[in-house]
Amino acid sequence: MNGDTNSFDAYDEEPQDLAWQQDNRDEGLSLGRVPSARQPMDEEGARGRGDDAPDDGAAETGDGPAETGDGPAETGDRSAETGDSVAGAGEGAAGSGSGAGGSQGPGGPVDGGGGDGPVGPPRIPLPRSSVEDTGLPLPDAVPEPMPDPAPASAPLVPLVPLVLEHGVLKALLGAWALAACSAEEALAVEEHLGTCGSCADEARRLREAVGLLHQPESLDLDPSLRTQVLDSCLGRRPPRIPVPRWAAPYDAEAARLDALLQDIGSADWHAPVRLRWFEGEGPVDRRTTVAGVIAHLLSVDGLVATALGLEDPLDQLTAVPDDRTPEARTEAYWKAAHFPPTRSIRRPWREQSHNIVRTTSFTSDGEGETENAVSYGGFELPLRDAMLDRAFECWIHAEDIAKAVDYPYEAPSPRHLHGMIDLTARMLPAALADRRRTGLAAPPAGRHLVPAGAPGRSLRLEIEGSGGGEWLIPLDSPAAVGSAEHEVAHVALDGVEFCRLAAGHVPPEDAAAGQVGDRAAIRDVLFAAASLSRM
Repeated sequence: MNGDTNSFDAYDEEPQDLAWQQDNRDEGLSLGRVPSARQPMDEEGARGRGDDAPDDGAAETGDGPAETGDGPAETGDRSAETGDSVAGAGEGAAGSGSGAGGSQGPGGPVDGGGGDGPVGPPRIPLPRSSVEDTGLPLPDAVPEPMPDPAPASAPLVPLVPLVLEHGVLKALLGAWALAACSAEEALAVEEHLGTCGSCADEARRLREAVGLLHQPESLDLDPSLRTQVLDSCLGRRPPRIPVPRWAAPYDAEAARLDALLQDIGSADWHAPVRLRWFEGEGPVDRRTTVAGVIAHLLSVDGLVATALGLEDPLDQLTAVPDDRTPEARTEAYWKAAHFPPTRSIRRPWREQSHNIVRTTSFTSDGEGETENAVSYGGFELPLRDAMLDRAFECWIHAEDIAKAVDYPYEAPSPRHLHGMIDLTARMLPAALADRRRTGLAAPPAGRHLVPAGAPGRSLRLEIEGSGGGEWLIPLDSPAAVGSAEHEVAHVALDGVEFCRLAAGHVPPEDAAAGQVGDRAAIRDVLFAAASLSRM
């Protein structure tokens, strides 16, 4: 029974093997591989594997000692059955992925042959052993060579003074005082100073001079020195051509204004400026720019230029106004310009001011007396008074420009300021008479005009500060003479404030710092001073 059973089992197993082979063959064809032949059973009942065996099993790749070719003979038999050598099994143990009869991986050889890649990880060398670890004696250290001993220093030789002539020693005194001589030269000079008195005195003076070169205090100049020098130069400019004293204020004020214009930038020429003056009983103003103010000065200075026989700046206009008043000339110039005035207006104005000063220097006598008179439309002024008037207006409008561009600007020098105040005081009687004729200032009741040259009622005008003084203003007639015996009022003002009152920049009601006497007379004089202003 056992034999039959075994034979039956063996016989019955054959169809199963055939079916298994057919399945593997179909699977191999579907994967594009040729299935390997069926391997016989080994002694342990395990079958040999073909292509379908896994590559990384430990027992299937020969990782154990028996599979590396070092074990019993049955390992070698199984290696022979799988078609791999002992070395092939060793490659599997090294992790190359080549099992017994297996493939090397995708794209590798089908029959389990070795590829071109490395068969294992790179070998890492062991650290080298040190001589100290071997227990052997260490080699003797090589002694470093000793440096050569320094040569013995030569004995110091005492300095011997040079034998020099007296002229050479005297020429070396300056270098000796500055400690710029060599040791031999210094010794020779010092030996000579003990025997020569003149050279000793010279050496002492030179040493004292050298001491002055190292002062403990600062040698920087006073920061205000530049301002002081410029103020002095602008106040008293030494001209190449002798300028009359009555023309010097205009020359100085034009130079000061020109210095201001050179300091401002291009954008400042378009800064708004408000021109102010007084008409009738109230203030009037006109808005323009910095360049417009210079154009105004150019137009009004042209009145003096034409009186001296120079070219009128308005001659280039298409229509010259018949009215010669400053306001009419300025408006005509502004309207005739195709564009608003720019900084280019500075050059013709400055050239005209130079020509006016130069011409007055040649046309006047030593005392500045000329026969020329300058017409302002409604009135005339002698040339010397017209030059003071132009200096006054140049200063006032320079202050307007300085205020518009935030520029510091000082008042004229006391001597020039005194001349401007004197001109204003001399013009007050005529201005007061004009206001009475127009009904703006009525004469006091019971008063009559005083004959020309006779003393009449007077107001004492006291100007304080730099350029100040006292003036007696006749109240009854322009031709009358001021008299202290007929003084009816006393007014005290600051010099700069009085000029600004005459320019229309200060209200008459706020001008007087102190007043005593006839209030009506004081009011008439203050309003008459303000009426002297114009554009």
